[in-house]
Amino acid sequence: MAATPLRSIPVHLFTGFLGSGKSTLIRRLIEQKPANERWAVLINEFGQVGIDQTMFESRDDVIVKGLPGGCMCCQLAFVLQATLVNLLHRHRPDRLLIEPSGLGHPAGLLDTLRSDAFAEVLVVQDIVALLDPARLEDPRAREHDTFNDQLAMADAVALTMTDRAGSQAVAAAEAFVEQLWPPKKWVAHAAHGELDVNVLMESGRHTPAAGGVSDRHAALRDPGARMLVLDEFVTQAPQPGRPVAARGQALGYHTQGWRWSPTEVFDLDRLTLVLDRLPSGLRVKGVLHTDAGWRLYNRGEGAASLTVSAWRQDSRLELIGEAAVMPPADDLLAAIHACRVRGEKVDALP
Repeated sequence: MAATPLRSIPVHLFTGFLGSGKSTLIRRLIEQKPANERWAVLINEFGQVGIDQTMFESRDDVIVKGLPGGCMCCQLAFVLQATLVNLLHRHRPDRLLIEPSGLGHPAGLLDTLRSDAFAEVLVVQDIVALLDPARLEDPRAREHDTFNDQLAMADAVALTMTDRAGSQAVAAAEAFVEQLWPPKKWVAHAAHGELDVNVLMESGRHTPAAGGVSDRHAALRDPGARMLVLDEFVTQAPQPGRPVAARGQALGYHTQGWRWSPTEVFDLDRLTLVLDRLPSGLRVKGVLHTDAGWRLYNRGEGAASLTVSAWRQDSRLELIGEAAVMPPADDLLAAIHACRVRGEKVDALP
């Protein structure tokens, strides 16, 4: 018996600059998911290692797929279409949630979602941009084209990290959003990533705004890119004593990351001290096997959090930032390895 054709699957995009709390908000929404719905979540990371998908526990009614290694709107645009086809036909979700990279431009992603391949299959709902009020105090963010384009193309705005921001910063963010054009359908506070799931269920269709992919993003599109399906992203398993390194560079940002064998264990106190001392301009994410168990380290805009992680495959660490604040890779690796309490002797990177 032939499967029922896929049709009119609601798609929800959550944009937001680096460290705005997109993964946390999606996790909170999953906690409120209607029992009768099957969700698929596609997470794109600018970094090469892939940290964000480790934040989600495996379950039958929520399929989480990671797409690391660049921006899905430009560098991975031709990979994205095949990935979506594979994801939709294999898992047949009732709803699709997409988290682009913090440096991703929504116009390129919308081009794919509205292409002939998905014209009858996907319906793009209100795009929600996440905004950390602290970002407005950073002129580098205020002047960044992608930061402004994400907000301009959004239908609605969720103010995150409001539990950390002062009342003046929150009021300034509200005033900033109020003067955006086109006007937003709604503005919500999402302290700790909390957003009522009914906002998704009751959202309307995305209202197209003027503007297209920026020149910097367009230049990264490669018409000759090989078409891959998501499950082909099989990474080399790190061996004890031999961490696997990965680095990248695009859109004015650099990434540096490593993966370690799960048999290597780090002293949590010493390791967090090393990570906390990294330059404040760096975005730092990691899932690490420590003497206190598996822990997720997440730092953006100078504020770090440490939570329990269900991930067990390997330890991972990723840094994203401008070249001026990126530490020497060998020096940082040596400092991290000095925090080991169990595992094979670690060789230097080749």
